[in-house]
Amino acid sequence: MRIALVSDAWAPQINGVVRTLTMLIRELCARGHEVSRITPELFCTLPCPTYPEIRLALRPGRRVAELMAAARPDAIHITTEGPLGIAARRYCLRRGYGFTTAFHTRFPEYVAARFSVPPSWSYALMRRFHAPSKGVMVATDTVCNELAARGFCNLRRWSRGVDAEAYDPALRADLPGIKRPIFLGVGRVAVEKNFAAFLALDLPGSKVVVGDGPMIAELKRRHPEAHFLGKREGRELARLYASADVFVFPSRTDTFGLVLLEALASGLPVAAYPVPGPLDVIGSSGAGVLDEDLGRAALAALEIPRERCRAHALRFTWTASADQFVENLWLLDAPPKAV
Repeated sequence: MRIALVSDAWAPQINGVVRTLTMLIRELCARGHEVSRITPELFCTLPCPTYPEIRLALRPGRRVAELMAAARPDAIHITTEGPLGIAARRYCLRRGYGFTTAFHTRFPEYVAARFSVPPSWSYALMRRFHAPSKGVMVATDTVCNELAARGFCNLRRWSRGVDAEAYDPALRADLPGIKRPIFLGVGRVAVEKNFAAFLALDLPGSKVVVGDGPMIAELKRRHPEAHFLGKREGRELARLYASADVFVFPSRTDTFGLVLLEALASGLPVAAYPVPGPLDVIGSSGAGVLDEDLGRAALAALEIPRERCRAHALRFTWTASADQFVENLWLLDAPPKAV
């Protein structure tokens, strides 16, 4: 099958959307599918305000149409609601092509946190964007139910996986100069990820933050006792997961939280709020503690056997994720309309 995949999120960004798409494409190609990526590096771009790692394509309509025509896709999937996603959506609607979309990011909550815009306004725009989609792919049941309550239609489940070979408990080691127990947070250091709540906790041992973002300087100033290690990737990141004692996930706005699976696969128990993402990934598995008192959750998670965390993570595979994705696609079996 020839699949056109459109995304405003792509390397060199480091986030859950990019990691999900990277692993998805790997799985699809391994099965013999042909994936044509329509991503920002193919366009003139400018940095997204407050999130400069995201490059926004400038006037992409004509180029998107050319790339779509060259790809001759059997199915079209629009991953994001940015300029490329809007251009691809317009292309499909003008030609009568069915397509699928995905709800990866709670942009309404992000916008509300940064600019005090009521989430209901942003959700109205998001609902309009996804309305023509033949299938809106959503990572968890909790988010799916929330979107249904907000009037979204044609919702389809599309779970996530973890690379269990890359994230390995055997990488566990002491971290020089960092006292145990080690409480680890990983992600973009921005207001929506709520690292301030993690760093404000009264915990023994050490708090470690891996990642970068617009709040990093302020949080370093406010919390000189914490260890800020910056961006880490690959085996180095996997070693940090395996070497910590508890993974603290303070976000209340993630749709899934891929870092949860990476931590669990590394044998690292999770402490988080009982919100979408952690509720779906951790649930009643016993691999983490969900509590509105995040400090209490972090201390309780110290008692969780690491092998239990690893076993729970192994239930999530990229093979099963790719199977769901392919099942959700809409095949273009109708001739195009005249433009």
